[in-house]
Amino acid sequence: MTVLSAVVIAAALLAAPKRPFAADPPKKCDDCAKWNAPRAPFRVYGNTYYVGVAELSAILITSDAGHILIDGGLTQSAPLIDANIRKLGFRTEDVKLIVNSHAHFDHAGGIAALRRASGAMVAASTAGARAIQSGMPSPDDPQYALGRAFMSFPPVGSVRPVTDGETLIVETLTITAHHTPGHTPGSTTWTWKSCEETICLNMVYADSVTPVSAPGFRYLDARNGAVPADAFRNSLHTIAALPCDVLLAPHPAFIGIDEKLEKRKRGAAKNPFIDPGACQAYAATGLASLEKRLQDERAAVTPKR
Repeated sequence: MTVLSAVVIAAALLAAPKRPFAADPPKKCDDCAKWNAPRAPFRVYGNTYYVGVAELSAILITSDAGHILIDGGLTQSAPLIDANIRKLGFRTEDVKLIVNSHAHFDHAGGIAALRRASGAMVAASTAGARAIQSGMPSPDDPQYALGRAFMSFPPVGSVRPVTDGETLIVETLTITAHHTPGHTPGSTTWTWKSCEETICLNMVYADSVTPVSAPGFRYLDARNGAVPADAFRNSLHTIAALPCDVLLAPHPAFIGIDEKLEKRKRGAAKNPFIDPGACQAYAATGLASLEKRLQDERAAVTPKR
């Protein structure tokens, strides 16, 4: 368990720049404008808030002594995330820790600017930390072969590696890393608790479970003595086994966020984000996608004569 010291927090406060927000150049991709459309921020449960954009999540966990932010979207998402934090009555300068699900341009692209705005410590899995520091996924990433022009994002100079099962603390807040490699080698699922009055729930930000890759990548091929498919399966079992009352994910569509918000708008008696079976269902969907991908890979192999 790692405590972010008062010295680190004080340094973060002193390092926080003045407004206006200094964003990095926007990323160009076919879906970027659609992904980055504005979305109004909202409370999920307790001290957990959605502050991301239309199709890329960013989650704020708050306390009177400082906040934790999960993911930074695209480079052009960062100013929208900053604005959403402020719309809720919080300050980006009070974010003390930024953590990442996986180091792709659509989830890590805004981290550099958000770190500059907050002075926060940035943390990720060991593989994720290397990628965020370099501004480019590693060669063993399934999407690496899409190329630097497409996959790169602004690097972050210092990223703290986090071990599997390690808990980070920001004053009264705690968040735990669960390494769930598959979508990327450094994929990480994050868990914490949020409370309303006396009822505390298990919150899960599960990383993407889609086997998406550049052409030519095979999950069945052994790399560094391991088969990516085996690690991916283990990750899905890890997600399914987590204590899970509320599931969030890097792409809000993965958890049906619009449908849940519509139910809330119609005055649902129960918070539609509360679903103890959500993690198991999410992992099952990922497992079905993975097995279909492996079936396709096997069928594509030309038998030796």
